[in-house]
Order: sequence, then structure tokens, then C-alpha cells
Amino acid sequence: MPTRLSPRLAAIVSALPLEPHFRVLEIGCGPGAAARAVAARLGAGHVLAIDRSATAIAQARAAAAGEIAAGRMSVRQVAGEDFVLLPGEEPYDLVFAVRVGALDGRRPEAGRRLLDRVALATRAGARLFIDGGDPLRELPIPR
Repeated sequence: MPTRLSPRLAAIVSALPLEPHFRVLEIGCGPGAAARAVAARLGAGHVLAIDRSATAIAQARAAAAGEIAAGRMSVRQVAGEDFVLLPGEEPYDLVFAVRVGALDGRRPEAGRRLLDRVALATRAGARLFIDGGDPLRELPIPR
């Protein structure tokens, strides 16, 4: 069953420059609607949806049971500023976040830590997008 998104979230997901093989990281996934929509657009790729909230991760896990079982998506409870790749986990090609205070200027210190974590978890040439543009804004990943 297709994921229903608000018009704003649908515009954000549509604007992501996804490739079928990409490994995608969503920071602050909430109940996982955007991550499920991204998973539907990937071929051999994978999306990892993370959130600091156990409730959000439980909702995302339940809603994405099919995508998780198919290997197109996984979820993990962790704050973005604490995220690290697990042993053997491949780095990510694209990262996105919607309404994440650490990246939209509301929590600058957490934002610096999060950007450092993103740099360690992504391939060279990876891209980071947040909401707040038309509909996206790209942030540089520090290298």
C-alpha cells in the first residue's frame, strides 16, 4: 500500500536526488512516512530511518514491516548527534532531515556534532538535505 504523505512531505521526498542503488539515511524520521516513500523509490538501495524517540521508532517499525522484511528499510533508535555506523555497515550516499532542530539552527551545538557524525557515516560525494528551501536546502558535509 503506498505511503500517504502531506503535500509538503511529498514535495520534499520527490525533490531528493535519489538513485536506485543509494543508501539513504533519514535523521529524525518520526513515524517513518518519508522513509517508507523513499524506500518505495529505491531499487537495490536501502534507507535507514533514525529517531531519538522510542515511540517514533516503534511506530516506524510497525508501519514499515513490509519494507523492513524486504530489506529495503531499517530503523534505529538513536539521536542524530550520537549516530555511528555499526561494524560492517556501509556508508550512506544521501542524508535528509525534516524539522530537525540540530540542523535548522535551533540547536547549533547539537548541529555541529550531528554534522561531524554525518561526515563519518557518508561516502565522499554524499549529499545532505534539509527542509526549509523550495522544498529542500542542501547543507555542506564537513570533510
